[in-house]
Amino acid sequence: MKTVDAGAVLDEGRWTGYQKLLIFGTALTVILDGVDTQLLPNAVPFIAPEWGLPNSAFTNALATGPFGMMIGGLVGGLLGDRYGRRTVLLGSVLSFAVLTLAIAFVNSVSMLGLLRFLAGIGLGGAMPNATALACEYVPRRRRPFAITLTIVCMPLGGFVASTMVRVLGGEYGWRALFIVGGLVPIVLALILFKALPESPRYLASRRERWPELTKIMRRMGHDVPEGATYIEAATTSVQTGKKATIRDLFAPAFARDTLGLFGAFFFGLMVNYVVIQLVPSMLRERGGFTPPAAASGLQWSNIGGVAGAILGALVIQRFGSRVTMLGMSAAAVVCSLIMAGMRLDPTDTFALMAMFLITGGLLNTVQVAIYALAAHVYPTDIRSTGVGAAVAFGRIGNVLAVYVGRETLNRGGPAGYFTSWAVLMVLVFLSLALVRRHVPRSVGLPVGASAGATVAQR
Repeated sequence: MKTVDAGAVLDEGRWTGYQKLLIFGTALTVILDGVDTQLLPNAVPFIAPEWGLPNSAFTNALATGPFGMMIGGLVGGLLGDRYGRRTVLLGSVLSFAVLTLAIAFVNSVSMLGLLRFLAGIGLGGAMPNATALACEYVPRRRRPFAITLTIVCMPLGGFVASTMVRVLGGEYGWRALFIVGGLVPIVLALILFKALPESPRYLASRRERWPELTKIMRRMGHDVPEGATYIEAATTSVQTGKKATIRDLFAPAFARDTLGLFGAFFFGLMVNYVVIQLVPSMLRERGGFTPPAAASGLQWSNIGGVAGAILGALVIQRFGSRVTMLGMSAAAVVCSLIMAGMRLDPTDTFALMAMFLITGGLLNTVQVAIYALAAHVYPTDIRSTGVGAAVAFGRIGNVLAVYVGRETLNRGGPAGYFTSWAVLMVLVFLSLALVRRHVPRSVGLPVGASAGATVAQR
């Protein structure tokens, strides 16, 4: 009976059309995650006047979603390592879809906040498992790019949400946004339950599922015999039956990297959600922009995020993540300070929107790369737990973002608001500098490069 090291075969194997299709399917779930995450901030300028409330009345409702995402990220990561990434990912998508659909029928801020909290649990549970799946479907040399192309779909989803607001919000009302935002992911989840397989690396540790793994490996182009025995030499704890725990992340081999990732996620998610949660309201309140025009700032930020993250993935392949991420973090600080000196004028928006494009692109690119970095740091048996825990800790910053943004806006106006972006990105820079296991450059490495050779270049 032949013994197959599933991880090694995938790491050094081909990058097939089937694997690309799987990454596409995973990416679709993240697009919808991004849509649902940004629907409410974009919809508030429409809801507030209909309910006769100021935008500030929705601060707590905006914060409950990230709070649910914090819980969902932690629980979803643990469940993904124990019960399978695919199962938890698609279950998360289905849950946030149903709850988002329900928001279309609420008539109070309190009920809106409750449903956003519950939907946030599903939104938070999706991301660590999508990251783990994207990591575990592909060869090692393609991993940073595959993960980035998956997570970049978060700002792409935000762009879709902003476009929905501009197209549907004025003509059909804000409730139509949540009807569409709920129904589409329900349909997609039902399709992917049939089409998306479980992670091969996860299946390698479940003897009863080896026949399923054999079929998947063959579809990926690997000549695996019937009745093969599977191992993954790079994984240790799952081979002994041990379940992943948060404590594993603070073992001597991972403690420094875990602390750096926790800090990077905390301040990175805070600054990105200071942008997401308040840009439309800020432009409406302080700049006199109409609701559709106010959505443009966030729309251009997301466009920059999509383009920047794809470019960032290519740069990471050539130079590694340390140089790339630290350089982009520093550039984001400079751009944020430039924006702090700009005047908001709804009749002359070219320069402002250009800076939203550039600065939003840098902020999103760094955040996307942090997900790829986290998936790189942790091995298969604790990967979903590691990514989920780091994201869950980061969601604390996510929860605080709307309060931090609102406070800086109230005290310092738009200049103080944009300056807060710069301060938070300085803290992201320092956190990323603490991480030791940065993604190495992969351009120029031979296809069969050993894991040891890769480690040596970190």
